[in-house]
Amino acid sequence: MGYASGVGKTYRTLEEAHALKSEGVDVVIGYFEPHGRKDTIAKTEGLEIVPRQKIRYRGSVFEEMDTDEILARRPQVCAVDEFAHTNVPGSVRAKRWEDTEILRGSGIHVLTTMNIQHPESLNDGVWQIAGVRVRETIPDWVVQGADEVVLIDLTPRALLHRLEHGVVYEREKVERALQNFSRESTLVALREPALRETVHELEHRVVHDVTGPVEARIQSERRHHKILALVTADPRTAMLIRRAKRMGDFLGAECFAVAVHPSGDLSGLPEADREAVERHLNFARNMRIESRILEGEDVARAVVDFARRNQVTQIFLARRCERPLVPLFSRGLPHRIVSLAKDMQIVIVSERESAGE
Repeated sequence: MGYASGVGKTYRTLEEAHALKSEGVDVVIGYFEPHGRKDTIAKTEGLEIVPRQKIRYRGSVFEEMDTDEILARRPQVCAVDEFAHTNVPGSVRAKRWEDTEILRGSGIHVLTTMNIQHPESLNDGVWQIAGVRVRETIPDWVVQGADEVVLIDLTPRALLHRLEHGVVYEREKVERALQNFSRESTLVALREPALRETVHELEHRVVHDVTGPVEARIQSERRHHKILALVTADPRTAMLIRRAKRMGDFLGAECFAVAVHPSGDLSGLPEADREAVERHLNFARNMRIESRILEGEDVARAVVDFARRNQVTQIFLARRCERPLVPLFSRGLPHRIVSLAKDMQIVIVSERESAGE
């Protein structure tokens, strides 16, 4: 994992592949993206590369990782570059991480590369830092399934030096990169969550790998946390789910995503609202969050009753911004939930502006 392109993730992955091969491990390259980087390309020498699959789309031929060919080859370890990549339409699976899950499920170990902007729960934070909405994301549960996460770090100044000297991209791409994720202020800001994520991973593994009275107490305390995110048709709901999931991961807490409707299903909602709620519930399920549709005329009471039955400790709500002059808790749903759930923490999540606004 790195905080930006060019810090050396692929190079390090290929070094690891060579080290494994020297130990007698059967290792292949399943996918490698050269980007014209001579030093990195040189690192592929001596390693077997599985030929790519060719897919025709809109009159052009694209190359993707050939998952079936790797499965037929059955190496012990497969190196796969650009984990968050979206496959061209016509591929069996939409995302490269989904192809990688097929390899892992068959018993093949995978070495792969990604940046800090790719985990789904960090999407909003990266947007606020860089002013760029990342479309290629990976569910957090996939990243958390890794046996090991290695941070490849480089100072922003050193990375900019590499960019300016054409080490990372071809010359025509450098200027575009410097206007987006590769601005120095953006790189500095992105490096912080990358370091923080690494510390979190380390703490998580220490707590789960080490047994003892202190660690047992920490695990016990974490099990007492449960988080609920209220799902509505509001576009901010996706951000709300990400924040709730992020908090749940830090606390080791179980998460719920719930919608409320008088009939107990979504059939009575206007089509646009129903599609939005279903999209948000599916988004939550993809993040491995348990999702429910509750029956109830009174949304606040249905939410709080469910929360109390399931020992929820925190309820996440999206802040409504249509009437900025009205105090947040003067009336409406948040006020009702706060008044009914005095024994729980209510988190009102608002969407901050991005760095580009």
